Amino acid sequence: MNASELRDKTPDELRTKLTDLKKEAFNLRFQAATSQLENTARMRSVRRDVARVMTILNQKAADAAKSEA
Repeated sequence: MNASELRDKTPDELRTKLTDLKKEAFNLRFQAATSQLENTARMRSVRRDVARVMTILNQKAADAAKSEA
């Protein structure tokens, strides 16, 4: 997932994506705890995707606040 793809989405779409990623991260942690996780690198990529989405959301919020003032 690229940051440029995320910047094209609306804040509501980003929040939905964030929720989905957090659910996936939970499921991956659960699989890791029960030794059923096959692709351990996926945990890292999901964690970074969560951070990427949150960064874009914060940037959009800052831009909205700046344009209001």
